[in-house]
Amino acid sequence: MNDVDVRPLADDLLRGADRIAEFIYGDQRLRRRIYHLAERKQLPVFRLGAVLCARRSVLLQRIAAQEAETAGTGEQKADQA
Repeated sequence: MNDVDVRPLADDLLRGADRIAEFIYGDQRLRRRIYHLAERKQLPVFRLGAVLCARRSVLLQRIAAQEAETAGTGEQKADQA
């Protein structure tokens, strides 16, 4: 077997909608929102068998991209005023 350290990869993995909801919303009871967003393909998730999973790093990148997009839109509107 390879000497590759798989622990950081495993640490990046969120297993289950409740863990994803806890990471995004701070409340695992909001897991239904995760299922809804996943069904509409608005959240970068994947399945391992029947378990919905996501990577913390990918979610953080998505959030950063949305923040940058929103900030860019806000600056353009402010320039036009």
